[in-house]
Amino acid sequence: MAAKRESVARSGVEMDRPPAPLGSITGQGAEAGPLELDRLIHERVRLGIVSALAVNGTMPFTDLRGLLGTTDGNLSAHARRLEDAGYVLCHKSFEGRTPHTDFELTPRGRKALRAYLDHMEAIIRATRDSEAGA
Repeated sequence: MAAKRESVARSGVEMDRPPAPLGSITGQGAEAGPLELDRLIHERVRLGIVSALAVNGTMPFTDLRGLLGTTDGNLSAHARRLEDAGYVLCHKSFEGRTPHTDFELTPRGRKALRAYLDHMEAIIRATRDSEAGA
């Protein structure tokens, strides 16, 4: 028996889609509910922070700010959210009289990023499989 198609309304546009086995999409982080991405990491600047730290290890505040093209306040606010969740450590020190801030990804943050990436890959696979069968 052919799979029944259901109509889904998004942003005022009706789309047909087959019932997808979305329950099989795994990799949600601690901040995510069922079938949702980890909202804490999903935001562009925070995803940039954890990705950059995963690749580079520790990074100074100024390097992250330049890499992400953000303001001091914006980077600070996003880094604080990640720090509060235990995904990032913030090390503050002084070099002479100049304050210096370094960020580091925690094991919990690395695990959350891995789960987020696994979930995104599963969504991409499910979407591609759906498109191939259409």
